[in-house]
Amino acid sequence: MAIPVIMPRQGQSVETCIITQWNKKKGDTVKSGDILFSYETDKASFDAEAERDGILLEVFFHDGDEVPVLTNVGVIGKDGEETESFRPGLGETKSQGSSAQRQTQGSTEQIHKSVEHEHGPVIATSSSRLRISPRARTMAAKHGISPVTIAGSGPNGRIIVRDIESLIGQPQGYVLASGEMQHEDKKLSNVRKIIARTMHASISTSAQLTHHMSADVRRLLSLRNKIKTEMDKGAGVKITLNDMICFAVIRALEKAPEINSHFLGESIRTFKKVHLGLAVDTPRGLMVPAVQNAGDLSLNGLSLRLHEVADQCRKGNINPELLASAAASFTVSNLGNYGVEMFTPIINLPQVAILGVNTIMYRPADLGNGIFGFIPMIGLSLTYDHRAVDGGPATLFLKEIKNQIENFEFKIS
Repeated sequence: MAIPVIMPRQGQSVETCIITQWNKKKGDTVKSGDILFSYETDKASFDAEAERDGILLEVFFHDGDEVPVLTNVGVIGKDGEETESFRPGLGETKSQGSSAQRQTQGSTEQIHKSVEHEHGPVIATSSSRLRISPRARTMAAKHGISPVTIAGSGPNGRIIVRDIESLIGQPQGYVLASGEMQHEDKKLSNVRKIIARTMHASISTSAQLTHHMSADVRRLLSLRNKIKTEMDKGAGVKITLNDMICFAVIRALEKAPEINSHFLGESIRTFKKVHLGLAVDTPRGLMVPAVQNAGDLSLNGLSLRLHEVADQCRKGNINPELLASAAASFTVSNLGNYGVEMFTPIINLPQVAILGVNTIMYRPADLGNGIFGFIPMIGLSLTYDHRAVDGGPATLFLKEIKNQIENFEFKIS
């Protein structure tokens, strides 16, 4: 008996997923456990496996299509079994891009059906007729290459497969027609769209203000050197400067619970535990996983957990629930490794604040007894939502972070 292939649900907050690549095609024999297709949610990637042996009788959605979770995307069964009863509703479940592409192709076929030949149809553009073969058009769409300004090498300037193949991987994206300005258009990825909407919503719907302060990190650097020495001896855990700062932030949040909150419009939700978000730069875009109940962890435990979620983000197998903005109560974004001296981090709503960590700079200071010297200072940039937090409490919280850093306590066994 035939069974449907269903788009899995990855977390309660995920409503749709995008099929990134089918690894099997219609008519292929599959075995239980074979990877049928890969798909992605807002920020994480997954593989869907076959649940039984059989033949992939039908595929209802294709690469690039956005599909609601728990929707049938294909059918596995025995040769000759019917599949239409498994077909999902009308094509509105497909991605807008795919729908637009089908509409364009449909109207094109009606307009130019009379001029089709073995090399493919002629497609109308807004300004002129563009000749491109169907295979070349499909390949161009798959690789995000705009065919509009490509100078084709086929008969009568027709764009053919070899023209697209020669452009794949080239930084300019496509060859320019004579006299046209060189530029490159890239379709936004799903992740980039999510980031764009989230950042714009944060800035446009909240009252954000940033305070800057610096902390003496001589103590942290000394502890870090001791930890490195222990590691060289084959003992201890790899603890970074960022791990120590996050640990200090957690201690500060425990003393300033009003910052460890969500602004909900008509109310403020203050958390009894610290759920720390960490901004992670990945090849697919910015991700902010949450380490929940972070205050219950030792420095070693926090370090392990921070490195674990960051690694999961880069590999694309992070639990989507941990990426939800509401999963964290406060976020830390560290750009110090990039040499950034000062920046304005954007709040991950509904959180009421975010800490930006900057690079270490040496600044003149009074060392006592009339002696002045240069000491390492790390920049701290706190952005807070003025709807929920006033300037006084925000400044006192930032000062407490400074205090926790400068008086950091950690025993190295």
